[in-house]
Amino acid sequence: MGIIAWIIIGLLAGAIAKALMPGRDPGGIIITMLIGVAGGLLGGWLGKVIFHVHSINGFFHLSTWIAAIVGSMILLALYRVVTGRRA
Repeated sequence: MGIIAWIIIGLLAGAIAKALMPGRDPGGIIITMLIGVAGGLLGGWLGKVIFHVHSINGFFHLSTWIAAIVGSMILLALYRVVTGRRA
């Protein structure tokens, strides 16, 4: 997949992760989008390392979206823990 597809998947995965994990976040929409893009990469890497599968098959494959959303949720939870201690 190209970089544009990664960005689109990450943006959408970040929005879905935010919808699945409601609550106040210290960051705004830009932070959520960046977490989504990084979460997509993290999800793909975890799927490859832990489950020994190539989880990022293509833009329209369900495994790609699940990996991106789970990765985004992990990073969003970590972000909340780290920034929650600062406040």
